[in-house]
Amino acid sequence: MDIILSFILCFIFLIVSVYKKIYILYPLICCLLIFVVLSLKKGFTLKNIYTMCINGVKKTSSVVITFLLIGSIIGIWMASATVPAIVYYSINFISPNLFILSCFLICCIVSFLIGTSSGTTGTAGIALMAIARSGGINPLIAAGAIISGIYFGDRCSPVSSGAHLIVQLTETDIHTNTKNMFKTSLIPFSVTVLIYTIISYNHPLKITSINILMEIESFFTLNYIVLIPAALIIFLSLSRINMRITMMISILSSFLISVFMQKNSFIESLKYIIFGFNKINHGQLSNIFHGGGITSILRLCLVILISSAMAGIFNETDMLKNFTSLIYKAKSRSELFLGTILTSILTSAFGCNQVLAIVLTDMFVKDGYNFRNINKYDLATDLENTSVLIAPLIPWNTALFLSTSILGVDYKAALYAFYLYLVPLINLVFLFIKDKFILYNKVYYNNKEL
Repeated sequence: MDIILSFILCFIFLIVSVYKKIYILYPLICCLLIFVVLSLKKGFTLKNIYTMCINGVKKTSSVVITFLLIGSIIGIWMASATVPAIVYYSINFISPNLFILSCFLICCIVSFLIGTSSGTTGTAGIALMAIARSGGINPLIAAGAIISGIYFGDRCSPVSSGAHLIVQLTETDIHTNTKNMFKTSLIPFSVTVLIYTIISYNHPLKITSINILMEIESFFTLNYIVLIPAALIIFLSLSRINMRITMMISILSSFLISVFMQKNSFIESLKYIIFGFNKINHGQLSNIFHGGGITSILRLCLVILISSAMAGIFNETDMLKNFTSLIYKAKSRSELFLGTILTSILTSAFGCNQVLAIVLTDMFVKDGYNFRNINKYDLATDLENTSVLIAPLIPWNTALFLSTSILGVDYKAALYAFYLYLVPLINLVFLFIKDKFILYNKVYYNNKEL
């Protein structure tokens, strides 16, 4: 009963923090203290609890370094004009009759390249929303397509922080996971493209002339050289070079482009890596190209560490034993995946942020997967197909709340984020059909033997 009351109290803290716009770190610290007190009540010493927290943090400590590199990439990619060039060249290909589809595809490309949903929302997302509003497009539909696109990369990009968190939790390889992500998203992606194509023709862009492109041209030196840092990420990732080394090489190339092509000083470029890009202080671009840097990611790293410490307590005190036992009741692969979907919904609602949803979902379902001898890469794929995409469907989860706040729309935009629904649902249907096929063959051959 104490455990249930503690979870309810934590849930209230998290909901209130989102409603009152209190940074999620503070209620998470309160939640951690609640479970520390509960552990003490159950007979564990402070030394035991400290060890539990450290063990939990160890599982995600290395991904924190990756997060810091991602923050550095965003800042220096803006300074070197890599992100502005991606937005510039992408927007040039927009057809008025395919605008909604373009919102989805452009955000897919950008999010895959920079590996962050918030970074994509704050750059390409804002630019596309400006075009949508000036062209008479329903903001909710445009925002839904953008949200679908930003989580395409957040799910499968080799530089995605969420993808690296799952790599650490499941002890898998990022390149293999990325390959599996594309396999399991092929049909959902195709269906999403079809839906947005139909919607695009029914909601064409009325105005195509915009000032954003001219502002980008006037402020940055643009040519294909500034795309080298993004090209390096793709090429080196495909070459299976260690991702941290890949990102550091990309950062170095961006630094050189920032200094020698964009004419930022050595000190300025270094500041952009640490504190983020903040050079533009007027016009539309000041609201689009800013942020990033190591400092921008520090608070997120603290959220991850607190969440991991809490997960360490859950793991070693068996507080969640009654909850995790439910996953053992799954009789087939499709039922196991369905259980993971339902677990992700609960953890996304309880955790109020994507990181905690991923960590808790992994903790809830991992033993069930091991019990049924499911490959760890299948577990990683299922986590990517559920907790990563379900979190931004929960109205009070920061994964959605942050995106809608940046885009200037409300939570109803998630209704049009079709890709987020289709990935888990279509994969569930596929696994259900596969289970039925296996069962049919088993019965058929058993009857044949008789």
